[in-house]
Amino acid sequence: MNAPETTGPAAGLSDEEAGRRLAIHGPNEIRDRERHGLLATLRGVLTEPMFLLLLVAATVYLVLGDLGEGLLLGGFAVITVGLVVFQERRSQHALDALRSLAAPQARVVRDGRMRRIPARELVPGDVFLLGEGERVAADGAVLDAAALEVDESLLTGESLPVRKQASQAGREAMAAPGGDDRSCVYAGTLAVAGHGAVRVLATGPGTQVGRIGASLASIETAPTPLERHLRRLVRAFGVATLAACTAITIGYGLLHGDWMQGLLSAIALGMAMLPEEFPMVLAVFLSLGAWRLARIQVLSRRPAVIEALGAATVLCVDKTGTLTENRMQLRRLVTASADIVVEPGAPMPEAVHRLLEFAMLASRRGSIDPLDRALLAHGDAALADTEHLHPDWRLTHEFPLSAELLAMSHEWTDADGRRRVAAKGAPEAVFDLCHLDEPGTAAQLARVRELAAQGLRVLAVAEGCAPGGGPLPRQHDHDFNLLGFVAFEDPLRASVPAAIVQAREAGIAVVMITGDHAATALAIARQAGIDVQAGALTGAEVEALGEDALADAVRRVRVFARVMPQQKLKLVQALRRNGETVAMTGDGVNDAPALKAAHIGIAMGARGTDVAREAAGLILLDEDFGRIVGGVRMGRRIFDNLRKVMVYITAIHVPVAGLALLPLLLGLPPLMLPAHVVLTEMVIDPACSLAFEGAPEAPGIMRRPPRRGDDGIVGWAMLWQGLAQGGCLLVATLGLYVAALQAGRDADVARTLAVAGLTVGNLLLVAANTSAGNGLRALLDPSARAFWAVATVATAALALAIALPGPRGLLHFGVPAAGELLMAVAAVAVAVVVGTAMSRRMRQG
Repeated sequence: MNAPETTGPAAGLSDEEAGRRLAIHGPNEIRDRERHGLLATLRGVLTEPMFLLLLVAATVYLVLGDLGEGLLLGGFAVITVGLVVFQERRSQHALDALRSLAAPQARVVRDGRMRRIPARELVPGDVFLLGEGERVAADGAVLDAAALEVDESLLTGESLPVRKQASQAGREAMAAPGGDDRSCVYAGTLAVAGHGAVRVLATGPGTQVGRIGASLASIETAPTPLERHLRRLVRAFGVATLAACTAITIGYGLLHGDWMQGLLSAIALGMAMLPEEFPMVLAVFLSLGAWRLARIQVLSRRPAVIEALGAATVLCVDKTGTLTENRMQLRRLVTASADIVVEPGAPMPEAVHRLLEFAMLASRRGSIDPLDRALLAHGDAALADTEHLHPDWRLTHEFPLSAELLAMSHEWTDADGRRRVAAKGAPEAVFDLCHLDEPGTAAQLARVRELAAQGLRVLAVAEGCAPGGGPLPRQHDHDFNLLGFVAFEDPLRASVPAAIVQAREAGIAVVMITGDHAATALAIARQAGIDVQAGALTGAEVEALGEDALADAVRRVRVFARVMPQQKLKLVQALRRNGETVAMTGDGVNDAPALKAAHIGIAMGARGTDVAREAAGLILLDEDFGRIVGGVRMGRRIFDNLRKVMVYITAIHVPVAGLALLPLLLGLPPLMLPAHVVLTEMVIDPACSLAFEGAPEAPGIMRRPPRRGDDGIVGWAMLWQGLAQGGCLLVATLGLYVAALQAGRDADVARTLAVAGLTVGNLLLVAANTSAGNGLRALLDPSARAFWAVATVATAALALAIALPGPRGLLHFGVPAAGELLMAVAAVAVAVVVGTAMSRRMRQG
């Protein structure tokens, strides 16, 4: 018995030859035109409003002849560019790591052996295998095809898939796409049925999609609703800032006759009002959040999914490979006269030899299906040196599994030209092929239920004969005889019971949706700890229920068996109608609608098809259910930290903007100059991206119910919390300034006290918000190192600016008494405590 041969041309290239051709032709990829290099990053920074305001302020000082102030602001501009470039490159490196994980793979034949390599390493002359649900990795000629159909709508616009046939020897040349029974396939198109082998004729820019400059792998993701909301918010602030700056410049110039000071004050106000950190923080958090998810083997394809993870209320998961280890072992062989428990290395009784022989004949070598692999691996060892292995038989026809008949058959031709047929599949489907009568079917189903109740996956095996003449078009056209059952064991993953408990404590219902027999599904569900009180609902029963009845059923039932992909979609829609936020796992082509319909689609990384991965927002790299729960935990942590940083950004902009504007309105000397605003921004930007992103998760994060799905990151409640914190700090710092002036201190000393208070208050706001929900002990956590680094640098810079005459003169600082500085620190500390208490009451209310 053999599969399609891998000798001769189909044996593929050697590694050495492939390496030589890769050096000549280059990688099988099209350059990502959207990738942002260093120059693109710099171009983006140079057009930022904050940077432009800095340049304007530096120019004004230089025009006034104040070289020191001009150079200081110019230096700040360089530091600003460096910080943004650092953040951009850090995010880019995180995304590069994700791209390498998400890179398409190809099953290629090298040196006569099949292996999986990155598709970018394919070269002309390679032979790769193509299966249902996979994207074609390069343009090529089909060497072998079994019911292979390809969707070429990417190139032709035709929605119907086209049939492919094997090319004739010596006629391997590329032709135009479109039309049935052609022998060429094209990069980026999709295999929707069957499987085959393809010889690569063109790669990268030489492919059809390469020549027209398109690539499915480089789709630019549209901005999420959250990103659009933040952009509108920043634009609105920008318009308001421009209006305020214009008014300040004109008003101050008319009232005091000092137009340059009015312009500088307006610039300071503009820099204080612009909340440019919002979009930056979102980009950094989501890219680094995706990187953190990848570290726990969860690949995020779309940032919005990270936001949705924390709101998941239902996890719909497959059994095989997600709850179990997906390493199927042949456990039982059952015939009418024997029931054998299979042990590795143990002798195989003759009574089950024919059952195992035909189960192997109905399996496909080279398949990634764990049942096929388990059967063939055990059978090759157990039936070695017997007449039950047939290396000289040819596979002449395949009948693939279909939605109408959950069984597959292989037709073999022996050395004498006789045709034999082997079938295996769902017991009910095989009983149908064997035309069992009602009593016979009932007796066999009772045996199947007995095996399934033990948590075994049961397949029936039948032997058929093919009458003379040409090939028969349908499986039902053959005469089949039931041989017995093969039963497999797929052990439950060790991490699953604890993860199910975690999910339950987090208020998340776990639903098993599987194609297995109901008894098998219930047995595994019991082992895992999934609620089985309501029993199991089959796919056929789901199909028969009306919309209201199904919505009621999914409130109670947690195990669904014998479910087809289209029924998965009905289940997801029913759960959504009940107001649930649904996460759904899937791996097949037909799972794509359910994955898209779910709020969070999760594709299987190893056994999932390309279509499933494209439809999903997350890819589970090692297919362990515990990773999904870990992803929910990470999603909740990221969401919490995003909320904290949004409150902080709102809070710190209140005193910065207030100190730039209110002294002018009150007729006092200007307090905040552009240099002071930039000093504050030097604390804000690193604090946002470093201290908050690394903040630890809150205790009990997985023991609280999921947040509401419509509960966004930015809302009025959070803005009011930020206004409360920032308003208290503004009152304290402005009070310090006014009190110092009234006490007879000159403007430079009063300014020093206010800016020192603002800097300390800023750091205290960071500490208060990063530790929110964790207590002050969170500041002693290793993840708080970034905060202490920022605090140390900011404090040292402020101390040097006051102590050294040069910086003191540039910043228009004075030298306050030590007691005055202590009073300033105490005042802002009280203000931050009061503001934090007020915002906490708002949050709880």
